[in-house]
Amino acid sequence: MIVDLPDTTVSKISRALVSVREEGGAVALGRVLTLIIITRLGAEEAVIEAANDASREHPMRVIVLMIGDGAQTDSCLNAQIRVGGDAGASEVVTLHVVGEAGRAPLESLVTGLLLPDAPVVVWWPDETPPVTAKTSIGRIAQRRITDAATKPDPTAWVAGLGASYAPGDTDLSWTRLTRWREQLAAILDQPPYEPVTAVTVRGAADSPSTALLASWLRLALDVPVDWAYLPAEEWPHGIKSVSLHRDSGDIVLERPSSDVAILTQPEQPSHDLAFPRRTLRECLAEELRRLDPDVLYGRVITEGWELLGPPGNAKAQDETRR
Repeated sequence: MIVDLPDTTVSKISRALVSVREEGGAVALGRVLTLIIITRLGAEEAVIEAANDASREHPMRVIVLMIGDGAQTDSCLNAQIRVGGDAGASEVVTLHVVGEAGRAPLESLVTGLLLPDAPVVVWWPDETPPVTAKTSIGRIAQRRITDAATKPDPTAWVAGLGASYAPGDTDLSWTRLTRWREQLAAILDQPPYEPVTAVTVRGAADSPSTALLASWLRLALDVPVDWAYLPAEEWPHGIKSVSLHRDSGDIVLERPSSDVAILTQPEQPSHDLAFPRRTLRECLAEELRRLDPDVLYGRVITEGWELLGPPGNAKAQDETRR
């Protein structure tokens, strides 16, 4: 069910939500959180679809906030409510703010629509303020989600994450690493329990996850990490390979294509592993599973990043370690 509310107010939207559930017979599920998505007009459907899919695991109220051109002479708030089959296991409220109304603090536009006594998560899928925790809407959120992969310069954005970090921040480029981190940790949990002496990481130039994986390995293993971005013609997207160097030989986890990885270990046959790139829905659902600060992520983008240094800086890392 979809209900349009042109030129409306937050109080009218709140009353309409109650009315839609009662008159339309929508089942009222136990909502566990409020997800606020701040995006641009025209880009909302893809993020709403991801949120609806994630809501099957995390029933929630989704508020999609789109700020129009502040120079427009007209000033109004246009809204739309989606429930039932059009909203997965969530309630979706889209708010399109036009003209002068968009100059008000964003918090004032959503406060009346938040679920009572429920955590608040804010997601900026594209355009993002430099310091999310200091925005009016970021201050009311337990978690703040960004995505370096959608930025014009992903490598520069991920390099600045540590400077703006506050507990509760996270980035989907970190979430995309979960499968890599799980696989590498599982490898090192198997015999022979021999220390890793160095690491090599390679990935595409548009993959901020490459840098975050290198930073995590530098922090976790306390060894020099040689990391670099590959030209687009050599590898188009995502992480290409990780090599763990040990005295007995190298462990290599490498992607020959975007959905398969090959694991090579000394004196063992190679293994093909299903390694598809994670979808937006999977990453969002994972982030919504935890509402406390991700302490490891904070350490990776601050301590780990400081130890890692720029690409190709393994020699300097080794000298610092000594």
